[in-house]
Amino acid sequence: MTRDEIKLHNLNTLADYHERLRKAPVLRQLFLELTLKCNEHCFHCGSSCSPKQPEGLPLSKYREILNEVRTEFGTKLLIALTGGEPLLYLDFFPLAEIIRDLGFPWGMTSNGTLIDRSAAKRLRETGMKSISLSIDGIRETHDRYRGLPGGYDLAMRGIRNLIEEDCFTVMVTTVVNHQNIKELDRLFEIFDAMDINEWRLTGLEPVGRAELAPQMLLTPEDNRYLMEFIKEKRSRGLPVEYSCCHFLGLNYEAEVRDWYFLCNAGVYVAGIQVNGDVSACLDIPRNEKTIQGNVWKESFTDIWNSRFELFRTPLSGRNQTCASCDQERFCRGGSYHSWDYEADRPKVCFKDILF
Repeated sequence: MTRDEIKLHNLNTLADYHERLRKAPVLRQLFLELTLKCNEHCFHCGSSCSPKQPEGLPLSKYREILNEVRTEFGTKLLIALTGGEPLLYLDFFPLAEIIRDLGFPWGMTSNGTLIDRSAAKRLRETGMKSISLSIDGIRETHDRYRGLPGGYDLAMRGIRNLIEEDCFTVMVTTVVNHQNIKELDRLFEIFDAMDINEWRLTGLEPVGRAELAPQMLLTPEDNRYLMEFIKEKRSRGLPVEYSCCHFLGLNYEAEVRDWYFLCNAGVYVAGIQVNGDVSACLDIPRNEKTIQGNVWKESFTDIWNSRFELFRTPLSGRNQTCASCDQERFCRGGSYHSWDYEADRPKVCFKDILF
């Protein structure tokens, strides 16, 4: 079989599996949005976080939810703590201890600025398994995009402190835009000299604050360059990969990441927002169509088992162009976080750009 024939076989196998998964979803990751407070003010923030945003649920409610999840789903699923900056949640470490004591593996996303030596040690003691930290350019660029002077140095300090603990999977995530794409080679040199486990690159998406900066979105040429950049690094066995979002076509599927495209929202993944609203993924726009319930009014288990119809049917069925596309079986309309739920169309599509 040729490479393309192998890929088509794998994509068809995955499409068949996804049809079965939509009918019998399996919860593998539960995201807890602890707070929308953040000590940075990123121009591209999908959740429009800032220092004056609200806290999440009280510790007692998280304990109740986690006990329920443990009873109903077991402890193999990953609990992912996010925000905002999750370390600004006042009961962060008591919550981490609850998660550890209940037997869940857990990880988190962070801007890294608050991870001094003491915090890194406490993260180890409370059983954290993995962490994703954000670096969006070289020093001056990163600080400008994130609105925090000195933020780059603080984040790099955090990465080094985590590496010194030597017990976490440390991933660095970079949101690539039309400007900082020129810095990828310099960033690669920096991260290649560090003992991180993975460098994940994702393109800037037209969601959240990024919708106010359309000039920063990647051009078709930028997207093609980004794919070739990642593909070349991976061909040398280096731990660089593209994010999970979007179908990339035969040239790049299973080339720039280890897996084929599958949006996990609502079939593997759910998220609980700061106000208790339940959604399929915390990156998805928040509106009456995407919110599936609220844990103050009903149990998370009931919401997972009886809702999520929107996320367990292909988006392609909502748009004639997507439905008639020759790659519909593999793309299914793309990612739920980049869908326009008012116009019922994808905001991001790589057809005629990458394939």
